[in-house]
Amino acid sequence: MTRSARWLLSAGALLFIGVLASEGLSAVLSTLALAGWGLLLIAAFHLLPLILDAVAIRVLFAHSGTPTSLRDTVLTRWVGESANSLMPAGQLGGPLLMARHLAQRGMSMDAAAAAITVSTTLQTIAQILFALTGIALLGAHSQGTLRTVALVVSAALALQVGGFYFLQQRGFFGKLTRAVTRFSKRDWSRWVSKAEAMDQAIQLTYRRPGPVAASFLLSLIGWFVGTGEVYLIARMLAHPLSWGDALLLESLGQAIRGAAFAIPGALGVQEGGYLLLAPLVGLPPDVALAVSLAKRARELLLGVPGLLYLHFWERGAIAAAGAAPP
Repeated sequence: MTRSARWLLSAGALLFIGVLASEGLSAVLSTLALAGWGLLLIAAFHLLPLILDAVAIRVLFAHSGTPTSLRDTVLTRWVGESANSLMPAGQLGGPLLMARHLAQRGMSMDAAAAAITVSTTLQTIAQILFALTGIALLGAHSQGTLRTVALVVSAALALQVGGFYFLQQRGFFGKLTRAVTRFSKRDWSRWVSKAEAMDQAIQLTYRRPGPVAASFLLSLIGWFVGTGEVYLIARMLAHPLSWGDALLLESLGQAIRGAAFAIPGALGVQEGGYLLLAPLVGLPPDVALAVSLAKRARELLLGVPGLLYLHFWERGAIAAAGAAPP
């Protein structure tokens, strides 16, 4: 773990502890306990948006000459989401592991990296549109200050994804690799050619409007389906929400979490966001934090097995590579 990652993780942990302590940890945990075994149902429900995201990756391989199975893309999405939620690299490590996992399952690294890069970009664009839906719902609550905060957060997300899309169209990975060669005495020519091939694969993927549009639409549907998670949790905690209020909480909560992508798991930031948004939907502070902790519990229930699967899969892949004839 890098020094900056350690600092960010420490800052997130302190914020997480501070937010929970401000509302009384015992009260929050008592509220969370109302969900009981229902947390397993929440984890099972989350498989729906996860599968939609996996299909959003798979459709990008249409007409590309490198088809992949739904099973492979579901496992890949599971690995990526587990890494995003639980590993110190935060939102940056997941896409790298997803591309590597697809490549280990028989896909060319160029095609795998292109599909993951494009699908991640489209998913973030869909997230911005999802957040704007929440901002539109804020109008019914007449919360000018919160609307401004939400717009700023959405603008930050838009700048991030817009800048990344701009760089993708201009050969980002090739230019980055060539820049690294200027500060190294090693021969990087092989890696430069690989990066340039990846850039070409990404640009070719964007030139297929049908799969790109389908991937974006599936990602957007996945965000809206994810609203059901908040809806179910609130009911289990004996504070039911309307679908519109659950949508408001989920869309703006995810936007806040997305803007804090550099902090592993958006630790503390997600909890602070739910605490800020709670009055809009009539949730007491302890219930809002219990909702956030229920989502954290779901991340553990799905993420820990996901990381264990990744660990044993990597070991098997390394062993198979070592046993292969030269």
